Amino acid sequence: MTKGEKIFDGNEKQVFNTDDPDKVIFRYKDVTVAFNNIKRARFVGKGALDNHISAILLDYLNKNGVSTHFVEIFGEREQLCRKIEIIPLNVIVHNRIAGTLAQRLGLEDGYRHNNTIIELRVNSDELSDPVINEDIAVAMGLSTYDELEYIYGQARKANDLLTAYLAKAGIELIDMKLEFGRASDNGEIIISDEISPDTSRMWDIETGERLDKDRFRYDLSDVVASYRTVLNRLNNIKEA
Repeated sequence: MTKGEKIFDGNEKQVFNTDDPDKVIFRYKDVTVAFNNIKRARFVGKGALDNHISAILLDYLNKNGVSTHFVEIFGEREQLCRKIEIIPLNVIVHNRIAGTLAQRLGLEDGYRHNNTIIELRVNSDELSDPVINEDIAVAMGLSTYDELEYIYGQARKANDLLTAYLAKAGIELIDMKLEFGRASDNGEIIISDEISPDTSRMWDIETGERLDKDRFRYDLSDVVASYRTVLNRLNNIKEA
């Protein structure tokens, strides 16, 4: 597989074409952004950690009935992925209410609830990712009702699988942001972006220590060390 021209250069990732029209290469940067790109920093080694953590979690989903874009690790900071047509929605699954959602609702950070919450947002930095519902998504032409029903089902299944898997590593999955796209090879709707401490809240089950991007958001330090803790724990349960 040969890496071709760069087709996307985002804040935290780049995407390159390959000599296979249905495959691309994702390259993870060491850059971290938060609060709609207002806060920005570089942490050496973070890109490689995101790459390997996401590879483990996406591969686990692929093997358990939830299709993703991930194919294989391609390098220390790169992975080979299926090419997709982006569905411009963020699908956020909440197992606890934390972060900006807690602030909006006037609840304590980490509020426990008995149901699984799925929050739908337009994936747009310019619009600050506004919250919408299914009717608005369909009205805007972003998706159909049937596609949304399928996406919600896949999001719930992914959440159930990863909640149990991460618990084996002593990590509680608080929430995660999923993105979906239509695969260019067969049109299948698949998870089409990383799942990592950059896109999820992951807390130590015993201590409640945050092992995710909140360490950067709230100046808690040890960002790379926390991500490395997540990777080491995942590697340990893979080998067990």
